[in-house]
Amino acid sequence: MDPISKSGYFLPNRLARFTLISLAEMLGDSGMLNLLEIAHLPDLHNNFPPANLEPAFDFADYSAINQALEEMYGERGGRGFALRAGSATFAEALKDFGALAGTGNKAFKILPLAAKIKIALPAMTKIFNEISDQRTRFEEHEHHYHYLIHRNPVCWGRRGENKPVCFLQVGLLQEAMRSISGGNEFRVDEAECKAMGALACKFVIQKEALA
Repeated sequence: MDPISKSGYFLPNRLARFTLISLAEMLGDSGMLNLLEIAHLPDLHNNFPPANLEPAFDFADYSAINQALEEMYGERGGRGFALRAGSATFAEALKDFGALAGTGNKAFKILPLAAKIKIALPAMTKIFNEISDQRTRFEEHEHHYHYLIHRNPVCWGRRGENKPVCFLQVGLLQEAMRSISGGNEFRVDEAECKAMGALACKFVIQKEALA
């Protein structure tokens, strides 16, 4: 794959670190080295960013890691690793952060599910908008929610794709819904992707949990 030009937009080191740690645990040392070499980021091998909130991890590098997963493992294999890495990123870096920390309180846990979601998902969009250059918004519709990312680090710099590619974000949202609901699974699909030419990456989250 060709290098992705630096974007000048950044994620906090903390988020990138936990994504990389998750991938390293799944791929092993040699697999992680191969991944980073394909992504043109060999200097990150055994040199992950610190667990701080400094906005210093370029969107282009995050996107390159996602694309390198597809290059190494194919569409299906790369998707599986990306989903698991996104899930781990929420669980380790976001679950107890900022406004989301309140979702562990007893008062939150006794709320109806719809009320929980309408508190927690907007809180997550606010966190990303405040601590990163990702630009995100939340919408409610009759049977589903829309989580829209207008400036997305997962697919930054990619064009001409014939399918959605942001499975890191899908995994993150699946884990967020699992955490918010107390363990239920929800269907999350990326319906539109900027890498396909869309104006925003649109994730559709069904209101009803999977049976």
